[in-house]
Amino acid sequence: MINSQSGPGLLFPKGGWENDETVEEAAAREAIEEAGVRGDLVQFLGFYNFKSKSHQDEFCPEGMCRAAIFALHVKEELASWPEQSIRQRSWLTVPEAAERSRYPWVQEALVTGFSAWHDKWSEAGSAPDPSSR
Repeated sequence: MINSQSGPGLLFPKGGWENDETVEEAAAREAIEEAGVRGDLVQFLGFYNFKSKSHQDEFCPEGMCRAAIFALHVKEELASWPEQSIRQRSWLTVPEAAERSRYPWVQEALVTGFSAWHDKWSEAGSAPDPSSR
């Protein structure tokens, strides 16, 4: 998870995707740019709606956005990354991350999306080894 630039609490790396990339490519790029991590997207966890003050305009005064959330098996932590001067990454358990999340939709994604996926993979015996990050 990463710190929020606009106040207390933590977020997932997120952002828009470019016209020439898939949502999966955008998720991998944002993880590098904002959190300084590389890895494999192992599971799509769902879509989560949220309000964005920076995306409010005459066509969408509510500023509603939709985030596609993926589980990322981190294979590399970068020593330097594009947003390291404004972002800090944190490694947390799911309950710790949910408690420190800035927004309810992030908590929901952790509890309903990530936890359900992780539990299913753990029961099957094929979850990525967290010590290998």
